[in-house]
Amino acid sequence: MNRLKDETSPYLLQHADNPVDWYPWGEEAFKVAKDNDKPILLSVGYSSCHWCHVMAHESFEDEDTAKIMNDLYVNVKVDREERPDVDDIYMQAVQAMTQHGGWPMTVFMFPDGRPFYGGTYFPDTPRHGMPSFQQLLQAVHDAYLNRREELETQANNLHDALKRDVLGIGRDDDSGLTEEMLTASAQKIMANFDKENGGFGNAPKFPQPMNLEFLLRYYNRTGDGDALHVVTHTLKQMANGGIYDQIGGGFARYSVDAIWLVPHFEKMLYDNSQLSRIFLHTYQVTNDEFFKDIAVEIYDYILREMTAPEGGFYSTTDADSEGEEGKFFVWTIDEVKEALAPIEDDVLNAANIAIEYFGMTSRGNFEGSNILFVPNDAEIAAERLDISVEALEEAIVAIKDRLYAARTSRVHPGLDDKILTSWNGMMLASLAEAGRVLGRDDYLVAAERAGDFLLESMVDDNGRLYRTHKDGRSKLNGYLEDYANLVDALLELYQSTFVEKWFAEARRLADVVLEHFKTNDGGFYDTSDDHEELITRPRNLQDNAVPSGNAMMAKQLLRLAAYTGEGKYDEAGRSVLRQLTDAMAQYPSAFTESLNATDMLVNGLAEVAIVGNPTHDEAKAVLELLRQPYRPNVITALARENQDEHELIPLLSYRMMRENKPTIYVCRNFMCQMPVTSAEETRKLLMES
Repeated sequence: MNRLKDETSPYLLQHADNPVDWYPWGEEAFKVAKDNDKPILLSVGYSSCHWCHVMAHESFEDEDTAKIMNDLYVNVKVDREERPDVDDIYMQAVQAMTQHGGWPMTVFMFPDGRPFYGGTYFPDTPRHGMPSFQQLLQAVHDAYLNRREELETQANNLHDALKRDVLGIGRDDDSGLTEEMLTASAQKIMANFDKENGGFGNAPKFPQPMNLEFLLRYYNRTGDGDALHVVTHTLKQMANGGIYDQIGGGFARYSVDAIWLVPHFEKMLYDNSQLSRIFLHTYQVTNDEFFKDIAVEIYDYILREMTAPEGGFYSTTDADSEGEEGKFFVWTIDEVKEALAPIEDDVLNAANIAIEYFGMTSRGNFEGSNILFVPNDAEIAAERLDISVEALEEAIVAIKDRLYAARTSRVHPGLDDKILTSWNGMMLASLAEAGRVLGRDDYLVAAERAGDFLLESMVDDNGRLYRTHKDGRSKLNGYLEDYANLVDALLELYQSTFVEKWFAEARRLADVVLEHFKTNDGGFYDTSDDHEELITRPRNLQDNAVPSGNAMMAKQLLRLAAYTGEGKYDEAGRSVLRQLTDAMAQYPSAFTESLNATDMLVNGLAEVAIVGNPTHDEAKAVLELLRQPYRPNVITALARENQDEHELIPLLSYRMMRENKPTIYVCRNFMCQMPVTSAEETRKLLMES
């Protein structure tokens, strides 16, 4: 085994028995490269990446290719999910050099880390205009020996570009953070809506939950039915498509087509955390049980298959099993008939029902098998089967249970069981919110277990966050996104339980961000001021598959400002959005989480302080009023007894019960309406505020 054998990342461990003499990212690799004047070959990927597996099999497992790599290079392997800073820096370099990016990412660098050439996947034989990987290795080495000055110039130019301030288009005030900007941004996003299939743009098609959340906020503010249609139509098309696991729940990463049928089959925690939340919110807006059912199926999938014994959440499941993409998820008609044979006596013509409902054919829709999807409404399927809708729905429940049980005997896709703070924060926030919205105590219990795990295992002796945990080991400095998403999760946990330790830790972690991540011109770096020194300090402001750390942190700071009245939180949150004002207006789809934060700022937060016993009937009615409708710009605090000064949550300071009844204070900017004691009075105050 090579030097990756002691790593915890499942992706790195996949390469631990390669003949390539891999180094993990670290000082040792750079020292060896410098001492031997060898270029560094950096390879970046992740465990569920299909083309990463292909390149590994073709090249990194090949003895001849490995010998060239070992003779000519110092080879460094990085898990992009563990090291988003390294991935971001060198992905920007590759995109600058080639105008595209992706994984696996292959970068050639000087021993000091400056990149001079790069790309993504390279085949083992020349094809499609690409050289073979062996040819590339020889050509780059020849250039390193014989055209060093040219490579130095290219590396210096790239380095300068990477260090260049990515902003320069921001503002110093709130003048551009307006309702008009939000409206124009919503219209731009909706202009790219696929009216037939839902979603945005053409194939390949990604869910883009941040876009949908912004449009849901926009509808909530304006009542624009077109915006709500974009959200509901997209979510229904996705949930009925092959991108959704119709048997086990959970969404795949993306669809290779425009109709959500054929997915790239890996399932990511970060996708399902965001999608569960937008389905939950859409249920709150529409009261349509369809959206609730999908949200519940996602949560149940996460708790059943993606939750560690300690309470945290695993990262990913692979697209491949037994070396074939999607094999675990697809079905032939004969396989369905065999699986459903035991319930034929209980469910009339179970196989025929499954074939019709899930759009199956003898030819299949994916390499001779069927990706299950729902092509028609239940009414149409029931009419074709000559049964009632109720009978169909009852049958489908039994059919799904049986197919799930049959599927468990298959070889499962690989599981990336590392626990990442950022992604766990996203899942925890969604689960905690679902617990209170749906009245699911089991979700709240799971959320609190996850919260306890994160605070016990992902916080070091100095109160700083770790990035990753596996096999009892936590390591690597936490990034801005780790702090931002965990603060979000802790605030949601507080609002679901009113246990003050969650709020206390959220506030403390936000203070760490203000101390160690802040820039001089507004906003935050992705890495702390005591992080390992890289060739540049990354500062990623755009959303990608996950919200940008800056945008998510801005939202949490605005919420903390409302809870505490602390100007430092308000100013820090505004500073992020001011810098991005013009970028949001020009490219809204790249900054939708920042737009969500701007919506919070422009509309203002309603602050609800409750004092009294939360189990009292009237208090329960008020909490239900706050939890069930979609209220993205409301924060809630509760004290069980009359309060004097409350140092942790100043919103609760000097709140007293009236007539010994639970009493509700509805405020904005700490200016409160007269206190009330009923849910109906509270509803009226919220409408007025």
